[in-house]
Amino acid sequence: MKEEFLHFAWKYGLYIKDSLRTPGGDLIEVLHPGEYNRDSGPDFFNARIRYNGIEWAGNVEIHLKASHFETHGHNHDHAYDNTILHVVVEDDKKVFTAGGNELMNVVIKTEEAIIDRYLSLVNNPLSIACQEALPGTDKFRIHSWINALTVERLEDKYVKVKEILSSTGNDWEETFYRVMARYFGFRVNREPFERLSKTVPLKLLRKHGDNLLQVEALLFGAAGMLEEGLFREAVNDPYYRDLMREFRMLSAKYGINPVHGWLWKFSKLLPVNFPTIRVAQMASLVSAKEGLFARVIEAGQTGILKSLFKTKASEYWDNHYVFGRTGNRMNKKTGEEAVNIFLINAVIPVLFAYGKFHGSDEICSRALNYLESLPPEENRIVREWRDAGIEPLSASDTQGLLMLRENYCTRRRCLECRIGASLVLEGSELKREDELMLEP
Repeated sequence: MKEEFLHFAWKYGLYIKDSLRTPGGDLIEVLHPGEYNRDSGPDFFNARIRYNGIEWAGNVEIHLKASHFETHGHNHDHAYDNTILHVVVEDDKKVFTAGGNELMNVVIKTEEAIIDRYLSLVNNPLSIACQEALPGTDKFRIHSWINALTVERLEDKYVKVKEILSSTGNDWEETFYRVMARYFGFRVNREPFERLSKTVPLKLLRKHGDNLLQVEALLFGAAGMLEEGLFREAVNDPYYRDLMREFRMLSAKYGINPVHGWLWKFSKLLPVNFPTIRVAQMASLVSAKEGLFARVIEAGQTGILKSLFKTKASEYWDNHYVFGRTGNRMNKKTGEEAVNIFLINAVIPVLFAYGKFHGSDEICSRALNYLESLPPEENRIVREWRDAGIEPLSASDTQGLLMLRENYCTRRRCLECRIGASLVLEGSELKREDELMLEP
């Protein structure tokens, strides 16, 4: 058993009430379990209990063994001085606060069936621990939880966007460019694309926005893709030589220190997703559309939003995938699926962050509506959920399911999951009437 289970049992009153007694045998009535604390300090703040006709208010600390109070060093920490109750499974030692007061150790007991259901979940070898129980789980609970997790995922991304915003001096266009660049590289080239966006900021690209060749030269050069010997077939390629000439001039002017060309990954990628094509598409996008994020904010429909990112690489790339090597002629325009993935992972999270930063519920709601209007993503994790009997209907659903899988299932945070918590409580005599409102 883990302490998290005891936290769960205490928070929701899942213990045998008559067993909660003082060392002298007096019954303890819990008026309020307190506010759960996920940070340092006591596990629950501002709890209220009553025994011997006296009401007490203070903090509650929970351990498997009473001696763990000392093992964890709490006996030297004055943050625990206001602890009124030390809830334990095994009362193996008297313990004292840093202020010298003896803590009242109280043994908590709960139903074996609840413990068994908890252990069966956290010890389940399946990637989705509750997979076998999902078909019988209330569908409203599942879908309301997925919706909440979609928002939680956007809230998590908001924190990251805010960090980038701070580093750009609260410049939303530059922030959007940084996030956008990261997801231009899909999963395998995110890191070099992120470095590229820092090496050549948007403000610098905008100075040359009316000259696509120079924008391409800045990006390809700063990406290290014009390094001598990287593309041997390109030595006599006129376009490649033009880019090198422009970059030598611009690099000297702006003091650009390129990313290492060997960081870019080409293997196992479809040619249309080669980083050379993606850099060319990004060059076209930032060159053609000034104030791109302002247009994102103004777009009121999903179709308009999509149209902003349907960009085409310059003509050279119609029959090239890398420098100096010709291939089948094909218009290198971003496809529908690529645009959808880009909106889901880059555009919508920044729009949501912008709304939250400025306290605009309307913009946050618009971001969520965009997710609901996009088709569900297709990936391994989504397929796992389908196999478990949950069919996502939109990108909003798949984002929530990704959050559930990555942040709850993988970490076995079943007790913090509304689905897992309800399964642990199933059929229990201790089940609280308000357990439908279980929150993470």
